[in-house]
Amino acid sequence: MIKQFTVNMTPFNRLRTVRVYVPKSYETDTDKRYPVLYMHDGQNLFKDEDASFGVSWGISDYLDIAEIDLIVVGLDCSQEGYQRLDEYGPWVNKDVGKKLIGEDKPFGGEGEEYIDYVTHELKPMIDAKYRTQPDNTLLAGSSMGGLITTYAACKYPLIYKRAASVSSAYWFSQELLESYIQSNDLTAVERFYHDVGTKESSSDISSQDYINSSKAIDELLQKKVSDCRFEIVEGAEHNEAAWRERFPRILDYLMK
Repeated sequence: MIKQFTVNMTPFNRLRTVRVYVPKSYETDTDKRYPVLYMHDGQNLFKDEDASFGVSWGISDYLDIAEIDLIVVGLDCSQEGYQRLDEYGPWVNKDVGKKLIGEDKPFGGEGEEYIDYVTHELKPMIDAKYRTQPDNTLLAGSSMGGLITTYAACKYPLIYKRAASVSSAYWFSQELLESYIQSNDLTAVERFYHDVGTKESSSDISSQDYINSSKAIDELLQKKVSDCRFEIVEGAEHNEAAWRERFPRILDYLMK
């Protein structure tokens, strides 16, 4: 079952849709409490008709079939121009506009406020509204959602103890993210998954750029997280169809 409601993201005063999947057992086993997986780009998670490019991750269908006891909370991304880059970018990148849209325009810089909102406002709201396990919280996202997921695991390792960063746009803030990983204590992070496909690309960002970027981050994470899994996925492209295919094994790793 998927329920949705609108929230005001208070740091930005922006209205946004929240989509919440609850498992089949939620209505029948009324004493049971559930772990919660928070994900970015909520419109792309559950139904193809809601997805930005017509294909979703198919998460609700998979969880129903697999009968996994998990609540999934998806917070939609901004649909206003390139605002998604601002919200999912922890730091301002003054040069990336030329590579992505051919314009001399900075992006990013709202990521800290965005993840603070998820952590300090959205999560308490969900914990109050649903039968959750407040100390059993997972986080996942793809592309820029992967970047902000990795940032969040570094900033709040005691909360996001298990996280997945899929097809990560680490290149958006490469040097600053590397420094941030090195400066934070990640011993509380129990499992961290990240990957990259061999056929990823975004405008002028090539597949090799994606691979080199992820390899550099992995070298740091392997030293900081006791259980860190990195995969280079042969032939995988940068889209929801590819992420849909590998979601089951990612979730299996996070929840084992």
